[in-house]
Amino acid sequence: MCIAVFADIHGNVLALDAVLDDLKHRGGADLTVNLGDSVSGPLWPRETMERLEALNLPTVRGNHDRRVAADPADDAMWPSDAYAQERLTRAQREALFAQPLTLEIAPGIIAFHARPDHDEKYLLDAITDGQLVRAPLAAIRRRLKALDPACRIALCGHSHRAELIRIPGGPVIFNPGSIGCPAYDDSTPPAHVSEQGSPHARYGIVTLGAGQPDRFEAIAVDYDHEAAARQAELAGRPEWAHALRTGFMPG
Repeated sequence: MCIAVFADIHGNVLALDAVLDDLKHRGGADLTVNLGDSVSGPLWPRETMERLEALNLPTVRGNHDRRVAADPADDAMWPSDAYAQERLTRAQREALFAQPLTLEIAPGIIAFHARPDHDEKYLLDAITDGQLVRAPLAAIRRRLKALDPACRIALCGHSHRAELIRIPGGPVIFNPGSIGCPAYDDSTPPAHVSEQGSPHARYGIVTLGAGQPDRFEAIAVDYDHEAAARQAELAGRPEWAHALRTGFMPG
């Protein structure tokens, strides 16, 4: 069984289309799962939502999906969420909010956005000197307490950093990285940045072995990131444009 893993599209329909095309050229997948944060960002939220509606993928709700679905918007709403909310229909926002926090997509394989019991707290990451880095194993173990003991593979996103970690005596955790947002800053204390380090669209493929070891692939796909950067500039978000061009935050 081959499972394609998408995460953190953030309204970047150009990057999503490039990933879909790459997956098609690889022979497709038996199942594709979307780990959330699908539309938030100063790019193409409506177009991205419509593409995903047509695909009808198993999908979990990310923290930004929840924020975009908030009604009404208020002054505390982050600009990327407000941008997306203004461009989605009420039915689309309700569909985002109705997505589950966790989803068992196959026996022993559980998908969630950030943690199994929270859509906004990091699972595999810690903040050091304003940067996301891998968290200590003991901290990851504590954060996994809410995970079903029968889980052997956990699929997560949120950090935008591709990671593959096998917990000794526990599950394999796979984060494919972000399709559409290669870097971001978060002012929530402690303020920090996440940087993939290149503009590529990232996704993953998990191949479940029939009598063979499971295989995990983290894939980086080139696409017209300059067009995405120009769209961010038109929306008044130069920091997004810089991130889309480079995979790093400004400064």
